[in-house]
Amino acid sequence: MTVLDSRALNRATLARQLLLDRADLPVVDAVAHLCGLQAQEPQEPFTGLWSRLRAFDPAALDDLLTGRRVVRTHLMRRTVHLVTAEDVLAWRARHDTMLRQRVLGTYRDELAGVDLDELAAAGRAVMADGEPRSAAELVRAVAARRPASGPRALGEMLVAALIPVVQLPPRGLWRAKAGVRTVPLSSWLGREVDPPAPDGSDPVGRALVRRYLAAFGPAATADLRAWSGLTGLPAAVAAVREELVSFRDERGRELLDLPDAPRPDPDTPAPVRFLPAFDNAILGYHDRGRIIDDADRGLSVAGARVVLVDGRVAATWTTEAGAVVVTPLRGLSGDDRDAVVEEGRALALFLSDNDSDGVRVAP
Repeated sequence: MTVLDSRALNRATLARQLLLDRADLPVVDAVAHLCGLQAQEPQEPFTGLWSRLRAFDPAALDDLLTGRRVVRTHLMRRTVHLVTAEDVLAWRARHDTMLRQRVLGTYRDELAGVDLDELAAAGRAVMADGEPRSAAELVRAVAARRPASGPRALGEMLVAALIPVVQLPPRGLWRAKAGVRTVPLSSWLGREVDPPAPDGSDPVGRALVRRYLAAFGPAATADLRAWSGLTGLPAAVAAVREELVSFRDERGRELLDLPDAPRPDPDTPAPVRFLPAFDNAILGYHDRGRIIDDADRGLSVAGARVVLVDGRVAATWTTEAGAVVVTPLRGLSGDDRDAVVEEGRALALFLSDNDSDGVRVAP
Protein backbone atom coordinates (compact mmCIF):
# COMPACT_ATOMS: atom_id res chain seq x y z
CA MET A 1 0.00 0.00 0.00
CA THR A 2 1.38 3.41 -0.98
CA VAL A 3 2.69 5.48 1.93
CA LEU A 4 1.93 9.20 1.86
CA ASP A 5 4.31 11.32 3.90
CA SER A 6 3.27 14.50 5.67
CA ARG A 7 4.28 16.68 2.73
CA ALA A 8 2.16 14.67 0.30
CA LEU A 9 -0.78 14.90 2.72
CA ASN A 10 -0.16 18.60 3.15
CA ARG A 11 -0.38 19.30 -0.57
CA ALA A 12 -3.51 17.17 -0.88
CA THR A 13 -5.11 19.08 1.98
CA LEU A 14 -4.21 22.43 0.47
CA ALA A 15 -5.67 21.39 -2.87
CA ARG A 16 -8.93 20.11 -1.34
CA GLN A 17 -9.23 23.18 0.87
CA LEU A 18 -8.78 25.57 -2.07
CA LEU A 19 -5.56 26.87 -0.52
CA LEU A 20 -3.10 25.73 -3.17
CA ASP A 21 -4.73 27.86 -5.84
CA ARG A 22 -7.55 30.31 -5.26
CA ALA A 23 -10.69 28.96 -6.93
CA ASP A 24 -13.09 30.56 -9.38
CA LEU A 25 -16.17 29.33 -7.55
CA PRO A 26 -19.40 31.00 -6.49
CA VAL A 27 -19.39 31.49 -2.74
CA VAL A 28 -22.26 29.08 -2.19
CA ASP A 29 -20.40 26.35 -4.09
CA ALA A 30 -17.27 26.96 -2.03
CA VAL A 31 -19.22 26.69 1.24
CA ALA A 32 -20.76 23.44 -0.02
CA HIS A 33 -17.43 22.01 -1.20
CA LEU A 34 -15.82 22.77 2.17
CA CYS A 35 -18.73 21.06 3.99
CA GLY A 36 -19.30 24.35 5.76
CA LEU A 37 -16.96 26.69 7.61
CA GLN A 38 -16.64 26.88 11.36
CA ALA A 39 -18.13 30.21 12.33
CA GLN A 40 -18.57 30.79 16.05
CA GLU A 41 -16.47 33.91 15.52
CA PRO A 42 -18.83 35.68 13.09
CA GLN A 43 -16.27 37.58 10.98
CA GLU A 44 -13.73 34.78 10.56
CA PRO A 45 -15.35 33.00 7.58
CA PHE A 46 -14.85 36.12 5.46
CA THR A 47 -11.08 35.77 5.76
CA GLY A 48 -11.35 32.03 5.17
CA LEU A 49 -13.20 32.60 1.91
CA TRP A 50 -10.95 35.50 0.86
CA SER A 51 -7.95 33.17 1.16
CA ARG A 52 -9.66 30.54 -0.99
CA LEU A 53 -11.54 32.42 -3.72
CA ARG A 54 -10.46 34.83 -6.41
CA ALA A 55 -12.10 38.26 -6.21
CA PHE A 56 -14.13 37.32 -3.13
CA ASP A 57 -16.73 39.98 -2.30
CA PRO A 58 -18.09 39.93 1.28
CA ALA A 59 -21.44 41.16 -0.08
CA ALA A 60 -21.84 37.81 -1.83
CA LEU A 61 -21.82 35.97 1.50
CA ASP A 62 -24.12 38.58 3.04
CA ASP A 63 -26.58 38.02 0.20
CA LEU A 64 -26.49 34.26 0.77
CA LEU A 65 -27.22 34.70 4.47
CA THR A 66 -30.06 37.18 4.03
CA GLY A 67 -31.34 35.22 1.03
CA ARG A 68 -31.52 32.03 3.16
CA ARG A 69 -29.20 29.98 0.96
CA VAL A 70 -26.52 29.77 3.67
CA VAL A 71 -27.23 29.59 7.39
CA ARG A 72 -25.41 29.79 10.72
CA THR A 73 -26.26 26.85 12.95
CA HIS A 74 -24.80 24.31 15.38
CA LEU A 75 -23.72 21.21 13.53
CA MET A 76 -20.34 19.43 13.34
CA ARG A 77 -18.77 18.97 16.79
CA ARG A 78 -21.61 21.10 18.25
CA THR A 79 -19.87 24.21 16.94
CA VAL A 80 -21.47 26.98 14.91
CA HIS A 81 -20.93 26.46 11.20
CA LEU A 82 -21.83 28.27 8.01
CA VAL A 83 -23.50 25.65 5.84
CA THR A 84 -25.72 25.70 2.80
CA ALA A 85 -29.46 25.41 3.32
CA GLU A 86 -29.47 22.15 1.36
CA ASP A 87 -26.79 20.61 3.55
CA VAL A 88 -28.26 21.60 6.90
CA LEU A 89 -31.67 20.22 5.92
CA ALA A 90 -30.06 16.96 4.80
CA TRP A 91 -27.54 16.57 7.63
CA ARG A 92 -29.19 17.94 10.76
CA ALA A 93 -31.13 14.85 11.83
CA ARG A 94 -27.96 12.74 11.48
CA HIS A 95 -26.29 14.99 14.06
CA ASP A 96 -29.15 15.08 16.60
CA THR A 97 -27.87 12.39 18.96
CA MET A 98 -24.32 13.74 18.93
CA LEU A 99 -25.53 17.26 19.68
CA ARG A 100 -27.54 16.07 22.69
CA GLN A 101 -24.65 14.01 24.00
CA ARG A 102 -22.17 16.85 23.68
CA VAL A 103 -24.39 19.30 25.56
CA LEU A 104 -24.98 16.68 28.25
CA GLY A 105 -21.25 16.11 28.46
CA THR A 106 -20.81 19.77 29.41
CA TYR A 107 -23.91 20.29 31.56
CA ARG A 108 -24.73 16.83 32.92
CA ASP A 109 -25.17 17.97 36.52
CA GLU A 110 -27.27 21.00 35.60
CA LEU A 111 -29.52 18.90 33.37
CA ALA A 112 -29.91 15.96 35.74
CA GLY A 113 -33.58 15.06 36.02
CA VAL A 114 -34.65 17.19 33.05
CA ASP A 115 -36.92 15.33 30.62
CA LEU A 116 -35.35 16.37 27.32
CA ASP A 117 -38.38 15.38 25.26
CA GLU A 118 -40.62 17.56 27.43
CA LEU A 119 -38.10 20.39 27.23
CA ALA A 120 -37.97 20.10 23.44
CA ALA A 121 -41.76 20.16 23.20
CA ALA A 122 -41.95 23.22 25.44
CA GLY A 123 -39.28 24.97 23.38
CA ARG A 124 -41.02 24.21 20.09
CA ALA A 125 -44.30 25.49 21.47
CA VAL A 126 -42.67 28.80 22.41
CA MET A 127 -40.88 29.14 19.07
CA ALA A 128 -43.95 28.26 17.03
CA ASP A 129 -44.81 31.96 16.80
CA GLY A 130 -41.74 32.54 14.63
CA GLU A 131 -40.42 35.37 16.80
CA PRO A 132 -36.60 35.65 16.95
CA ARG A 133 -35.29 35.02 20.44
CA SER A 134 -31.99 34.83 22.25
CA ALA A 135 -31.30 31.67 24.23
CA ALA A 136 -32.00 33.57 27.46
CA GLU A 137 -35.33 34.82 26.15
CA LEU A 138 -36.27 31.32 25.05
CA VAL A 139 -35.45 29.88 28.46
CA ARG A 140 -37.53 32.54 30.21
CA ALA A 141 -40.48 31.79 27.95
CA VAL A 142 -40.11 28.05 28.54
CA ALA A 143 -39.87 28.64 32.29
CA ALA A 144 -43.33 30.15 32.20
CA ARG A 145 -44.61 26.74 31.04
CA ARG A 146 -42.47 24.52 33.26
CA PRO A 147 -40.04 24.97 36.16
CA ALA A 148 -36.58 25.86 34.90
CA SER A 149 -33.20 25.45 36.52
CA GLY A 150 -29.75 26.10 35.13
CA PRO A 151 -30.78 28.64 32.48
CA ARG A 152 -27.47 28.50 30.61
CA ALA A 153 -27.60 24.71 30.33
CA LEU A 154 -31.26 24.76 29.29
CA GLY A 155 -30.62 27.41 26.67
CA GLU A 156 -27.64 25.56 25.24
CA MET A 157 -29.59 22.31 25.09
CA LEU A 158 -32.53 23.99 23.38
CA VAL A 159 -30.71 25.97 20.68
CA ALA A 160 -27.69 23.72 20.11
CA ALA A 161 -29.35 20.32 20.25
CA LEU A 162 -33.07 19.86 20.78
CA ILE A 163 -34.47 22.33 18.25
CA PRO A 164 -32.86 22.86 14.84
CA VAL A 165 -32.46 26.63 14.71
CA VAL A 166 -30.71 29.24 12.61
CA GLN A 167 -28.86 32.29 13.91
CA LEU A 168 -30.45 35.22 12.14
CA PRO A 169 -28.73 38.05 10.31
CA PRO A 170 -27.39 40.61 11.02
CA ARG A 171 -25.35 38.14 13.09
CA GLY A 172 -22.58 36.98 10.77
CA LEU A 173 -22.86 39.73 8.17
CA TRP A 174 -19.77 41.65 7.04
CA ARG A 175 -18.70 44.14 9.72
CA ALA A 176 -21.97 43.61 11.63
CA LYS A 177 -22.02 43.35 15.40
CA ALA A 178 -25.15 41.64 16.61
CA GLY A 179 -26.19 39.21 19.29
CA VAL A 180 -27.44 35.70 18.65
CA ARG A 181 -31.15 35.51 17.90
CA THR A 182 -32.66 32.32 16.58
CA VAL A 183 -35.73 30.95 14.87
CA PRO A 184 -36.47 27.35 13.88
CA LEU A 185 -34.75 26.20 10.71
CA SER A 186 -38.09 25.02 9.39
CA SER A 187 -39.63 28.50 9.56
CA TRP A 188 -36.53 30.21 8.10
CA LEU A 189 -36.07 27.75 5.23
CA GLY A 190 -39.70 26.86 4.63
CA ARG A 191 -39.53 23.13 5.31
CA GLU A 192 -38.62 20.64 7.98
CA VAL A 193 -35.21 18.98 8.15
CA ASP A 194 -35.03 15.65 6.36
CA PRO A 195 -35.95 12.74 8.66
CA PRO A 196 -33.72 9.69 9.09
CA ALA A 197 -34.16 6.99 6.46
CA PRO A 198 -37.16 4.86 7.50
CA ASP A 199 -35.49 1.59 6.53
CA GLY A 200 -32.59 2.08 8.92
CA SER A 201 -30.08 2.69 6.15
CA ASP A 202 -27.76 5.67 6.38
CA PRO A 203 -27.63 7.55 3.07
CA VAL A 204 -26.66 10.76 4.88
CA GLY A 205 -23.74 9.02 6.60
CA ARG A 206 -22.50 7.69 3.28
CA ALA A 207 -22.81 11.14 1.72
CA LEU A 208 -20.88 12.67 4.62
CA VAL A 209 -18.03 10.20 4.10
CA ARG A 210 -17.75 11.10 0.42
CA ARG A 211 -18.10 14.82 1.00
CA TYR A 212 -15.54 14.80 3.80
CA LEU A 213 -12.98 13.00 1.69
CA ALA A 214 -13.56 15.40 -1.22
CA ALA A 215 -12.74 18.35 1.06
CA PHE A 216 -10.21 16.82 3.48
CA GLY A 217 -8.87 13.53 2.13
CA PRO A 218 -6.88 11.39 2.15
CA ALA A 219 -7.89 10.82 5.75
CA ALA A 220 -8.31 8.18 8.42
CA THR A 221 -11.64 7.28 9.96
CA ALA A 222 -10.39 8.95 13.16
CA ASP A 223 -10.04 12.18 11.18
CA LEU A 224 -13.60 11.86 9.90
CA ARG A 225 -14.84 11.33 13.45
CA ALA A 226 -12.84 14.30 14.77
CA TRP A 227 -14.25 16.60 12.06
CA SER A 228 -17.89 15.57 12.39
CA GLY A 229 -18.13 14.63 16.05
CA LEU A 230 -20.11 11.58 14.95
CA THR A 231 -19.23 8.15 16.32
CA GLY A 232 -21.72 6.14 14.28
CA LEU A 233 -20.03 6.26 10.88
CA PRO A 234 -18.15 2.91 10.63
CA ALA A 235 -21.10 1.33 8.83
CA ALA A 236 -21.25 4.24 6.39
CA VAL A 237 -17.52 3.92 5.71
CA ALA A 238 -17.92 0.19 5.16
CA ALA A 239 -20.82 0.80 2.78
CA VAL A 240 -18.74 3.03 0.47
CA ARG A 241 -15.36 1.36 0.94
CA GLU A 242 -15.44 -0.32 -2.47
CA GLU A 243 -15.68 3.16 -4.05
CA LEU A 244 -12.51 4.31 -2.29
CA VAL A 245 -8.76 3.88 -2.56
CA SER A 246 -6.44 3.26 0.40
CA PHE A 247 -3.05 4.57 1.47
CA ARG A 248 -0.93 4.54 4.62
CA ASP A 249 0.57 7.45 6.44
CA GLU A 250 4.01 7.36 8.02
CA ARG A 251 2.49 6.12 11.29
CA GLY A 252 0.90 3.16 9.51
CA ARG A 253 -2.68 4.42 9.71
CA GLU A 254 -4.97 3.53 6.84
CA LEU A 255 -6.06 6.58 4.87
CA LEU A 256 -9.13 6.51 2.62
CA ASP A 257 -9.76 8.69 -0.38
CA LEU A 258 -11.84 9.20 -3.48
CA PRO A 259 -10.05 7.70 -6.48
CA ASP A 260 -10.08 10.79 -8.68
CA ALA A 261 -9.55 13.45 -6.00
CA PRO A 262 -6.45 15.67 -6.37
CA ARG A 263 -3.23 14.47 -4.78
CA PRO A 264 -0.62 16.93 -6.05
CA ASP A 265 3.07 16.25 -6.32
CA PRO A 266 4.60 16.87 -2.87
CA ASP A 267 7.03 19.34 -4.47
CA THR A 268 4.20 21.57 -5.73
CA PRO A 269 4.91 25.14 -4.51
CA ALA A 270 2.48 26.32 -1.84
CA PRO A 271 1.73 30.06 -1.53
CA VAL A 272 1.49 31.96 1.72
CA ARG A 273 -2.05 31.87 3.07
CA PHE A 274 -3.61 33.68 6.03
CA LEU A 275 -6.18 31.53 7.84
CA PRO A 276 -8.86 32.70 10.26
CA ALA A 277 -9.48 31.35 13.74
CA PHE A 278 -10.69 27.74 13.86
CA ASP A 279 -10.12 27.13 10.16
CA ASN A 280 -11.28 23.89 8.53
CA ALA A 281 -7.84 23.07 7.17
CA ILE A 282 -6.53 22.58 10.72
CA LEU A 283 -9.54 21.47 12.77
CA GLY A 284 -10.74 18.95 10.17
CA TYR A 285 -8.41 16.21 11.42
CA HIS A 286 -7.56 14.16 14.46
CA ASP A 287 -3.94 14.02 13.32
CA ARG A 288 -3.11 17.61 12.36
CA GLY A 289 0.55 16.89 11.72
CA ARG A 290 0.07 17.33 8.00
CA ILE A 291 -0.31 21.09 8.49
CA ILE A 292 0.78 22.09 12.01
CA ASP A 293 3.68 20.96 14.21
CA ASP A 294 2.81 19.14 17.43
CA ALA A 295 4.47 21.92 19.42
CA ASP A 296 2.03 24.43 17.94
CA ARG A 297 -1.09 22.27 18.05
CA GLY A 298 -2.55 24.27 20.93
CA LEU A 299 -2.94 27.25 18.63
CA SER A 300 -5.55 25.37 16.64
CA VAL A 301 -7.97 25.17 19.55
CA ALA A 302 -7.09 28.52 21.14
CA GLY A 303 -8.61 30.60 18.34
CA ALA A 304 -5.29 31.85 16.99
CA ARG A 305 -5.26 33.07 13.41
CA VAL A 306 -2.36 31.46 11.59
CA VAL A 307 -0.18 31.98 8.52
CA LEU A 308 0.80 29.10 6.27
CA VAL A 309 4.29 29.24 4.79
CA ASP A 310 5.16 26.41 2.42
CA GLY A 311 1.83 24.90 3.43
CA ARG A 312 2.47 24.71 7.17
CA VAL A 313 1.61 26.90 10.14
CA ALA A 314 4.61 29.19 10.58
CA ALA A 315 3.17 32.32 12.25
CA THR A 316 0.14 33.84 13.91
CA TRP A 317 -1.49 37.08 12.90
CA THR A 318 -3.85 39.71 14.18
CA THR A 319 -4.79 43.29 13.36
CA GLU A 320 -3.83 46.51 15.12
CA ALA A 321 -4.92 49.98 14.01
CA GLY A 322 -5.73 48.77 10.52
CA ALA A 323 -2.45 46.91 10.03
CA VAL A 324 -1.89 43.17 9.84
CA VAL A 325 0.61 42.10 12.49
CA VAL A 326 2.42 38.80 11.92
CA THR A 327 4.27 36.98 14.70
CA PRO A 328 6.52 34.19 13.35
CA LEU A 329 6.69 30.97 15.34
CA ARG A 330 10.22 30.42 14.05
CA GLY A 331 12.69 32.18 11.77
CA LEU A 332 11.56 33.07 8.24
CA SER A 333 13.88 33.21 5.26
CA GLY A 334 14.11 36.49 3.41
CA ASP A 335 11.99 35.17 0.54
CA ASP A 336 9.37 33.78 2.91
CA ARG A 337 9.21 37.04 4.82
CA ASP A 338 8.71 38.95 1.56
CA ALA A 339 5.90 36.59 0.55
CA VAL A 340 4.25 36.97 3.96
CA VAL A 341 4.40 40.75 3.70
CA GLU A 342 2.96 40.73 0.17
CA GLU A 343 0.03 38.52 1.12
CA GLY A 344 -0.42 40.45 4.37
CA ARG A 345 -0.76 43.71 2.44
CA ALA A 346 -3.46 42.18 0.28
CA LEU A 347 -5.27 40.97 3.40
CA ALA A 348 -4.97 44.39 5.07
CA LEU A 349 -6.54 46.02 2.01
CA PHE A 350 -9.37 43.49 2.10
CA LEU A 351 -10.07 43.95 5.79
CA SER A 352 -9.91 47.75 5.59
CA ASP A 353 -11.91 48.21 2.38
CA ASN A 354 -8.71 49.38 0.65
CA ASP A 355 -7.93 52.01 3.28
CA SER A 356 -4.70 50.44 4.54
CA ASP A 357 -2.08 47.99 3.33
CA GLY A 358 -0.07 48.11 6.55
CA VAL A 359 1.84 44.99 7.58
CA ARG A 360 4.21 44.52 10.49
CA VAL A 361 6.25 41.38 11.05
CA ALA A 362 7.28 40.99 14.66
CA PRO A 363 10.76 39.70 15.55
